[in-house]
Amino acid sequence: MPHPTRLLFAAALLLAASCTTPPATTTYDLVITHANVVDVETGTIRSDQTVAVAEGVIRQLGATTASTPRATRTLDAQGRYLMPGLWDMHVHFRGGDSLITANRNLLPLYLAHGITTVRDAGGDLTPAVQQWQRQITAGQLAGPTIFTSGPKIDGPGAFWAGSLEVETPVQISRALDSLQRLKVDYVKIYESTISREAFLGTIAQAEKRGMLTTGHMPYTATLAEASAAGLDASEHLYYVFKACSNREDSITAAIRQSQGTARPIGLFAALPAVYRTYDPATAARTFRMLAERRTAVVPTLYIQQLLADLPTTDHSRDSLLAYIDPRIEATYTRRLAGARQQSAATRAFNQQLGARFRSLIPGMQKAGVLLLAGSDSGASNSYVYPGAALLGELDQLVRAGLTPAEALRTATINGAIFFHQEATAGSIAPGKAADLLLLDQNPLTSLSALRGPHTVVARGRVYPAAELRQMIQAVRRR
Repeated sequence: MPHPTRLLFAAALLLAASCTTPPATTTYDLVITHANVVDVETGTIRSDQTVAVAEGVIRQLGATTASTPRATRTLDAQGRYLMPGLWDMHVHFRGGDSLITANRNLLPLYLAHGITTVRDAGGDLTPAVQQWQRQITAGQLAGPTIFTSGPKIDGPGAFWAGSLEVETPVQISRALDSLQRLKVDYVKIYESTISREAFLGTIAQAEKRGMLTTGHMPYTATLAEASAAGLDASEHLYYVFKACSNREDSITAAIRQSQGTARPIGLFAALPAVYRTYDPATAARTFRMLAERRTAVVPTLYIQQLLADLPTTDHSRDSLLAYIDPRIEATYTRRLAGARQQSAATRAFNQQLGARFRSLIPGMQKAGVLLLAGSDSGASNSYVYPGAALLGELDQLVRAGLTPAEALRTATINGAIFFHQEATAGSIAPGKAADLLLLDQNPLTSLSALRGPHTVVARGRVYPAAELRQMIQAVRRR
């Protein structure tokens, strides 16, 4: 359930939708003329349109005429393509108080790549992130709209700092109480130590409270159990993939039996067995289940491929590394060290796994599963650069078999649908948030059009390309 601030904003946008024919004397904040508007929901173009914006909301949309609405600022699109701003549905702001400034400095990178909304998927900087939310809404800080889960929920001795550790129903209730006091936008569950019972119990309790839940899933649970309990989205594809095995029950039973022994079976140890027992018919049933129960999936194909390639890729000369604070770069060492120690067999399997993951995408799309594009950028996720990584994710989705239009929906209207904001965000229409990208080429033809936007509009604030370049140069470190 969105927190009260979101609901009030949504109500304001809906009210604005009823005011699409204002008096002739109305002066808008921004009017964009001669734009080819990209309809991400239908995959079509509305030619030569005029969009009028006031107070961060689209007020009018219609064919360009000789009579241009009055505005404080008028932008002639000159036939360029206007589409909704992108949503990155899996990022992280984390690393402790010493990295607050380093994380905040990443915000302009999202805007520079056309990302006007992000979903923070759990970290240890909640007070800072919520301060950024307020500053961005007030126009005091340049950055994307942020939805946040606040701290993750996990089990005792959780891997990530700041996690809320739960084991019993009472502890789960207290953790959810604290998240509701923080007025988070949803609940993120992680699986480093959480038990099957606590995982499913957290979902069930959150469902009763009307709170959205997403999560990694302990392999001691099944996706069907989580979805039935009310899980709203599954992060990454490991858990969907396990549900595509025709031996999922026996694999899960073996994992459960191994817990508490000297050699417990974990996710990565179980993956080869899951891979060998993948079954297309089981996969199809799983996809139909997810669609019917409205459990969304965040594939994060890009980071999976990047990590599979990490043992043999030199990132030391990446151009975007210049925008990453040295203290964040230092958090990359753990994954990098692990990658260098991988055996040849592990490296080969990770490449095979990536190909199998991509093969799941068309089936989920066809079944009607809500797919959400997410980069997983943030501290500790080596070389997954904010902004650019989401564009890489969209490229991976097209590589997997989606059309450009289908891929764009995963990073626009689908994010709004997940947060129940589709009436007020995620596409271009009167009453919706004025989060817009102006592009030189048609993104429905090629996603390469997303690179180097001509102009970004975030909550009605206009950021020309030159200003975006200046913003990111201000945080450049070398």
